[in-house]
Parts: sequence; C-alpha cells; structure tokens
Amino acid sequence: MKICVAGAYGAFGTKHLEALDAIDGATVTSVMGPTQTKIDAVAQERGIGHASTSLEECIARDDVDAVILATPTQLHAEQAIACMKVGKPVLIEIPMADSLADSQEICRVQKETGVLAMAGQVRRFNPSHQWIKNRIDAGELNVQQMDVQTYFFRRSNMNAKGEPRSWTDHLLWHHACHTVDLFQYQTGEVVSHCFALEGPHHPELGIAMDMSIGMKTPSGAICTLSLSFNNDGPFGTFFRYICDNGTYIARYDDLFDGREEPIDLSDIAVSSNGIELIDREFISAVRDGREPNGSVHEVLDAMRTLNRLEESLAG
Repeated sequence: MKICVAGAYGAFGTKHLEALDAIDGATVTSVMGPTQTKIDAVAQERGIGHASTSLEECIARDDVDAVILATPTQLHAEQAIACMKVGKPVLIEIPMADSLADSQEICRVQKETGVLAMAGQVRRFNPSHQWIKNRIDAGELNVQQMDVQTYFFRRSNMNAKGEPRSWTDHLLWHHACHTVDLFQYQTGEVVSHCFALEGPHHPELGIAMDMSIGMKTPSGAICTLSLSFNNDGPFGTFFRYICDNGTYIARYDDLFDGREEPIDLSDIAVSSNGIELIDREFISAVRDGREPNGSVHEVLDAMRTLNRLEESLAG
C-alpha cells in the first residue's frame, strides 16, 4: 500500500514515518508539509519520491493509495474531507476535529462517499489498554472507576519535539479526547453525566492551562481526569483502573497491578508501539474493505461528550 503522510516533519508525522517502516507492504510514496525546504529534506533523508506543500497535489497522485493526516488539528476536517472526496482512505491523527460540527461533517462525508476514515485514538491500541479491554470482553473485569492524569509543561507554544508550533494545542479537544474515548470504549457505554472545570487562561495562548473533568456512565462507572500544561514533573498520561476484580495502573505501554507488580504484555500485540498498531489497523482495514477499530463513526460519541464538556465550561 502506497501512503502519503501529511505533516511529515512534525512530532507525530515523524512517529508515523517510523512506524510505517516496520510494516511489511506499506511504502511512503509522498510527504506533505507547509515548508518546501523542510519537507524536501524529509523526503531526501528517507528516500521518498515526492514531497509537496500541497495536500491536493499529493492526493491527486496515482502512487498514493491512502493518507495519514498528522497536520494541525484545525486542518483535520477540511483535509480529511478532501481525501475522501477523491477516494483516498484517511487516518486522522487525534483529534479528528476540534468541534462537534466538524466531526459530524467528516462522518457525513464518509457515509456519502463510502471511503474509509479512521480517527487516531491510540489508547485503544496501546497493549496496556488492550490487556484491560480483553479481560472486560471476556467477562473477567468491569471498570468501576478510572483515575487519569495528563500532565505536561508547556507554557510556550512548542510541540512534542520541543519545536515552535504553528497552531495552539488544547487540553479539552486534544488531550482529554484520549481519555473520553477510552473511558467510553472500555466501559462500552456513552457518558450520561459530565462536567468540566478550568483554570486561568494563558495570557498569550488564550487556552486553559489546567482542567478537571468528571464523567459517569449509565451503569455507574466514573472517570476523574486531571489535565495540566503547568506540571513541572513527570510528563505524560497515567491511568488507574479500579475494577471489580483488581486495580491496574497503565503508564504508556507498561501495565502494573495495584501493588506495582508488572504485567506481561508480550503476547498482546505484534508491537508495543501504539502508533504502529494504529497504522497496522488502518492498512488492514483498507485492504480488507472493513470498518476499522476507531472509525470516525465509532469516535463520534467521544466528540459529542467533548462538546458537552465544552458547554459545561461555558455555563
């Protein structure tokens, strides 16, 4: 399968390029980025035959079968729709959009065109969370509470590579999206009650730097999520699953029980790299002509919940 990676020299574009290197039968034939000199350098370094600042040019090529969008969030909806309208399956990095309206439009166009569209909800694929999901599906566990912390130190507009961003990240529509989708995915329910609180907005960035979110499902499972761009300490997202049959702590791709004993995840998936596992699912679903785990339609309920949380902030 011949793939275009858009946003190829950003932090997550680079992660996708590295992941695709590990997947047999996947070849990156085109890369796109906003600066020609930078995207040319990526193409030259990796031996990729085509580089452009125009997504339209990339997706018009016969040697592009599918597209991975690792571009700024604000461009996701427009670019995903453009890919579908020319018949190119598309994987959209999280979040698929930064509003419910744009998310709904992506889903509408997917139904209209029939072209596969997947949202990059990496937590569904991390082996640590897959282990929990497998036990839930086997009837061995039920989630009673998820306690989640998402912490970074980002008081300036920098990306995960420590480079200046051309767009502004968002605690709710990006970082909370991971947990909102995961909570609903693991419980198998759509949140029935939710609220959000936010701290002061950054004077230049105009975004809340701290946020607290609470959610509850109809069956009574709850989730408490704390997010911060002000945390000068260990970075990342840390999950505590409090279940009816054990407590489990997920730190990226590692999983421990409630007594900090490690859990062997070696037989859960072919890789411990969540980005690679997302890309594998995308490619497999395109080849098989099936709906992927994490299709835009499956993730739409998470976007609805994020919209409700945003409304609670406005209220």
